[in-house]
Amino acid sequence: MEDDGGERSSFVISLIENRAKEVGMAAFDLRSASLHLSQYIETSISYQNTKTLLHFYDPVVIIVPPNKLAPEGMVGVSELVDRFYASVKKVVMARGCFDDTKGAMLIKNLAAREPSALGLDTYYKQYYLCLASASAAIKWIEAEKGVIITSHSLAVTFNGSFDHMNIDTTSVHNLEIVEPLHSALWGTSSKKRSLFHMLKTTKTIGGTRLLRANLLQPLKDIETINTRLDCLDELMSNEQLFFGFSQVLRKFPKETDRVLCHFCFKPKKITNEVLGADDAKKSQMLISSIILLKTALDALPLLSKVLKDAQCFILANVYKSVCENEKYADIRKRIGEVIDEDVLHARVPFIARTQQCFAVKAGIDGLLDIARRSFCDTSEAIHNLANKYREEYKLPNLKLPFNNRRGFYFSIPRKDIQGKLPSKFIQVVKHGNNVHCSTLELASLNVRNKSAAGECYVRTEVCLEALVDAIREDILMFTLLAEVLCLLDMIVNSFAHTISTKPVDRYTRPEFTDNGPLAIDAGRHPILESIHSDFVPNSIFISEASNMVIVMGPNMSGKSTYLQQVCLIIILAQIGCYVQAHFATIRVVDRIFTRMGTMDNLESNSSTVHYLNFTIANI
Repeated sequence: MEDDGGERSSFVISLIENRAKEVGMAAFDLRSASLHLSQYIETSISYQNTKTLLHFYDPVVIIVPPNKLAPEGMVGVSELVDRFYASVKKVVMARGCFDDTKGAMLIKNLAAREPSALGLDTYYKQYYLCLASASAAIKWIEAEKGVIITSHSLAVTFNGSFDHMNIDTTSVHNLEIVEPLHSALWGTSSKKRSLFHMLKTTKTIGGTRLLRANLLQPLKDIETINTRLDCLDELMSNEQLFFGFSQVLRKFPKETDRVLCHFCFKPKKITNEVLGADDAKKSQMLISSIILLKTALDALPLLSKVLKDAQCFILANVYKSVCENEKYADIRKRIGEVIDEDVLHARVPFIARTQQCFAVKAGIDGLLDIARRSFCDTSEAIHNLANKYREEYKLPNLKLPFNNRRGFYFSIPRKDIQGKLPSKFIQVVKHGNNVHCSTLELASLNVRNKSAAGECYVRTEVCLEALVDAIREDILMFTLLAEVLCLLDMIVNSFAHTISTKPVDRYTRPEFTDNGPLAIDAGRHPILESIHSDFVPNSIFISEASNMVIVMGPNMSGKSTYLQQVCLIIILAQIGCYVQAHFATIRVVDRIFTRMGTMDNLESNSSTVHYLNFTIANI
């Protein structure tokens, strides 16, 4: 699989609808090898539910059938994608590819958990649309990426979007959850202008993505929310535990969640005639995943030491299910039989390439040892060539950087160049205070070095074949490990870190009630408080007997800020974080709906009416 190498989305979405205004969606995450199924009735002709989910997943590809069966009065999902998601790659697949019977069979064979645990075994016929979407998504991914998804390796969730608070896309924009409302007005300031960026102190890519997902779809289950708050209580009251967590989580690679996909996806059988650079690249990514997995497993004993005396449910459960699980130690021992003990995950390109070439212990494969010698010889020759040019052309500050695209190249300070560079230097490009260039000799050595590294990758993959098969048998364990690390990263490095940087009395734990009022005493706007230290607190009280509040005031008096503040405090509470208030009791909110005008004009004394609506869940 291709590595996205960052925090951007890696979701492939498949959509289909029927004439009864039902929509089935399958969201396949290529990064973590997970499949999320949803089926719902689209209540508006504007496809508001579908837009909300598409905004949540932020897909890179959307798969739709030909637009022939749109419900009366609705444009159809294909036309919807054309109108509102023109920048996203759209794939039209024949309606025969949306086969619910095949989708049900694929889920049974590929899901890591039993279909009964997903609630699908009883409702296959009822939820046929999302299964049809799953069939199309899996078919496209296997064909496009040239892989086969291994049996019982896919993390599948069903109907998950309805277990969370629903925030429509307009409200996400109005409340500045992910992006600031008037980003053009703020320039390039480093101030935290959205709730997401204010809390984005996570250390892993998976933790960052989990934080965004929680903010866009906060929890509704009070028990789950309270377990997170219990964990925060313990971290805030035990400085040693908090500091230990902060240090240990740094030991885990930030791409730990990415490692799963390389074991869930198996390359299709191909002939020797088509083997080449792409094959070497896939082998390199597999080796990188093994090294990353080794680094993560090496850090587990440190995590176990920190968690040993933890009391709250989340931390105690992590210790029991992960730290005391002997299978992790067995896989770590199995990896140690093949992978050199000194090999570590690295982000610096040439160090990473060297670690990958020398990942397998010496003496296991003779052809691999020969390829390694060739790699070392060409690397040494490149450095000798750089030394030669330093002396020959009087360039003592000549450096030899490396990146994966260009390989090795020369970087020379412009102040060291008298006149023009000798004609031997080619591909000359000015880069700040330096000049980047190459020579024919260096280009030739780069080709040989890359070829030797590619041979190392292919031979290494052969040596790792038995190890990879063993890892695939226990893929569910590594799915659990990735989920645990993402959750801990969000709670420790985001929630607890944000709270710890403020005075003790600035945050409070929210209390949840089944039938009580929404009451916030001296609440503060989470985003503005991080910018202005003199923010004036506001309170609110809403109950069944008094369930509406009309806020009036002149322009620029803070009406929008007040409405935003209430919503953001509720969102923070329902993701399991402390809130900016002296006291807060909250009844779980099912949906937030806002409409805020942005056309206020002081010169003409014109203002707009802002509308905010909460729907309280029936617990």
